[in-house]
Formats: sequence, C-alpha cells, structure tokens
Amino acid sequence: MWTGLGSLVAAAVPWPWRRRPQGRSYGGKELPHLPLVLRLWEVLPGRGRRAVPGGAAWDGSVASRRFRVRCGGGVAPGSSLFRDAGATVLVMVGAYALVRAFDVLTARKIVDQKVSRKVVHVLSGILFMSSWPIFSSSLEARLFASLVPLLNCLRLVIYGFSLATDEGLIKSVTREGKPEELLRGPLYYVLVLMFCALIYWRDSPVGVIALSMMSGGDGVADIMGRKFGAIKLPYNKQKSWVGSICMFASGFSLSMGVPRAGVGEAVKNVALVSLAATAVESLPITDVLDDNISVPLLSMLVASLLFGFQTH
Repeated sequence: MWTGLGSLVAAAVPWPWRRRPQGRSYGGKELPHLPLVLRLWEVLPGRGRRAVPGGAAWDGSVASRRFRVRCGGGVAPGSSLFRDAGATVLVMVGAYALVRAFDVLTARKIVDQKVSRKVVHVLSGILFMSSWPIFSSSLEARLFASLVPLLNCLRLVIYGFSLATDEGLIKSVTREGKPEELLRGPLYYVLVLMFCALIYWRDSPVGVIALSMMSGGDGVADIMGRKFGAIKLPYNKQKSWVGSICMFASGFSLSMGVPRAGVGEAVKNVALVSLAATAVESLPITDVLDDNISVPLLSMLVASLLFGFQTH
C-alpha cells in the first residue's frame, strides 16, 4: 500500500535515529534522536517552521527506552479532515496500482508468481509506513490511514470466500493460486498493518519495527532463500542459512536506516528484535502459526520490552 511520492518514500524508509541539531528543541525539550519518517514533517507543505506538529518530547534518555511523539494541534479541524481524506485516497490508489502492476507482470510471465507475491509482500508494508507522514497531526489521522488495510481486508474476505473473482489478485499474492489462501497469510498481513497503524502509529518505534520485520525481513528472507539457499538449517529443511541471514540484515536495516554515532542502545535493541524475529521465522511451525502472525507479534513483544511503549 503506497503513495507513489518518490521523495517521501526515499526519505521515509524507517528507522534512522538522527541527532537533533544543537540548540533546537521540540515542545521545550531536547529530543536526542528522532526517526526520519517523523522528521519529514519539516519538509511537508503547509508545516511552516514547526518540525513536528504539536512538538515532541523525549521521556528521559535513550537508556530510558521510552519514546514519545506528541502530535498535537496546530491544524484546523476542516483542514486536517480534507488532508487525511486526500491522503487516504492517494494511498488506496497507490496500493491498488502496486498489486495491479504485479498482476500484469505475473500474467505476462515477466515475473515469476512466487517472486511477485514476495515483492508485493515487501513493498506493501514498507510503502504503507512511508505514507504515514502525509497524514495530518489530528487524532483521527490513524483512523483514516487504517481504512486502507481495512478495505484490503474486505477484498480478501470477499475473494477468499469466492463471493467474487479476481484471478490477477489471487495469482499475485497466493502460493498456489487458490482463493482460500487469501484468508490466511495475506489476510493476517493486512490485519497486522491495520493493528500497527491504530495502536502504535507515529507514537512509538514498536509498530514500525514490527512491520519492518514482517514485510522487509520475512519477505527478503524468502526471496533470497529460494535463490541462494542451498544450505538448509539443520532443524528446518524448508529454511536456509542465507534466508535467515538476509532476514536479520534486511529487518535490522529497515528498522534502523543509517544510524549515526551515539545510538548504541537503539542499535543493540533493534538487533535483539531482529534476532528474535529471525529465530521465530526459522522454526518449523509455519503449518501451525503463519509467519505473518508469529514474526510481527514476537517483534512487538520484544520491542515493547526494550523500547517501552507510551502514547499521548
């Protein structure tokens, strides 16, 4: 699910923790590190000179493992409503275009069905997160953003129960091209997207880290494992060392971006989350518990323990 705004996507892939320029503060308090996906407020139209709407506060040091961003007022109710509605439409169009593009590529046999499915898996989560900064600072913004995975959830249910037919969609996001497959992995995926947008949104790194592990980490692991995974794990012949290494590396990279000096604890914590997510993804439990459930749930749990969770 994506916006198509190339500059936003290029800049917003999470989770680069960056040092605040010396002498500047948010809400009267210094914020040592702020993820770039939120710093985008500095360059969005209509934001003026306020870097983050409503100001932001860091609850203690990095060692305190508490992160908070207050997205307060400063935007007229009518203005935020139109902005969020427009952003929702834009993201919906982008999400539809992404899936349709790979429908066509798969139908023309330009891209293999398995590769198509995983590329959609990777891009959907990353680009959905990258769209969050274009929504307003209102309390309702997360509800508007959540409409995108909600509508996709309804589509999957309709096609999964064969109430309607969309062969292109089925081929691009399922393993064997069966409609009922839509009610498993793909449905779990969009439910996790919706959950993270509603619960974590821009208030905590936990949601972005969990989505990075599920979309980027798990997706890249499958793609690279299929192509280069000749050496299998001793306890799971369906998974490879290459896939697991790529899972860790891609999940970690998406969660951290390019960290600067002074963020040792953030690096350590994200590495621990990546290790936990990689470990659970490698277990031979896929038939019992789908990766789109086990990976994000464990990532949320570990990230919450390490970073803490605080909302406004």
